Parts: sequence; structure tokens; C-alpha cells
Amino acid sequence: MFYREKSDQYINEGSSFAIDGTTYPSTWLNMTSPEDKAALGLVEVTSANSPEDDRFYWVSDTLSGAVRTYTNTPKDLDPLKANWVSQINQTAYTMLLPSDWMVVKGIETSTPVPADWGTYRAAVRTTAGTTITAINASTTIAELQTAIQVTWPNDPNYIAVDVVVEEIR
Repeated sequence: MFYREKSDQYINEGSSFAIDGTTYPSTWLNMTSPEDKAALGLVEVTSANSPEDDRFYWVSDTLSGAVRTYTNTPKDLDPLKANWVSQINQTAYTMLLPSDWMVVKGIETSTPVPADWGTYRAAVRTTAGTTITAINASTTIAELQTAIQVTWPNDPNYIAVDVVVEEIR
């Protein structure tokens, strides 16, 4: 976005605009030099600060000349915590669902669940429980943001693959 002080005008890239009776096409800002923009009095809008993560903050911005300032207002912590607990529970459920048949089969036929799958399922439940405890213990947005940084276990069938992309000639 660009600002022209003389006419108190904001111009978005990709939009046509008019200055002093001359209409410029939507591609003009992308195709011209900084010198051409300066000759029209256009200054690129810069930010005085950064927006916070909008999952945790209400973010708004104000423009004052060529400067954008973000206002980051924290959302209410208790509803955020409840939402994240729900998301963690949903993720654990989704991870366990594909192997639930093994547990059902084990109960119906007295066949033990393979040890690696039992270990994986226990690790998923432990990870979810530990994360939920940390979420509920959070007293600030920053603590909550740290609490939701989860490393989930990989299921026993997971194969790590290093992908190497080579240039095709």
C-alpha cells in the first residue's frame, strides 16, 4: 500500500487510481521504479509494530499517513483455554481412532494389542493430558501460547522420509 500526503490518499497495489486528473492502471505500482512513485509523492506504508497471533488477540490497525499501527487486544483467557482443551482432545481422538479397531479386536478375541501400538496410544493420551494440564494452568496469553506447542508421537507405521528435490534439466 502507498500513501500520498498531498491528497491524503491511500493506494493499494493491484488497483487503478487517479492523481491530479490522470488515471493509472492497476499494474502501475508493480511496474514502476521507486523514483517514478516518489515523483508522484507516493510513499510506501510501513508498520510501526506487528500484529499478534489473531488466535489469541483481537487485532485492528490504524493508518496515520504512511504508518500503520496495530492494536493487539488479548482475548479472554478462559474461553481460549476451553477452546484449546477441546482442540487437544479432538486431535488425540483423531490420532487414536484409526487404531481403535485393534483394541476392540483385542477385547472381543482376547488378542493382545501389539505392544508398539499400545505404547503409541498411551503416549497420545499422556501427551494430551500433559498439554491440557499446562493449558489449564496458564494464567496469561503467553503461557497459553507456550502450552499449546505440542509434539505428538508418531504412530508405529510412521516412516520418516527425507525428500530431496533435484533440479530437472
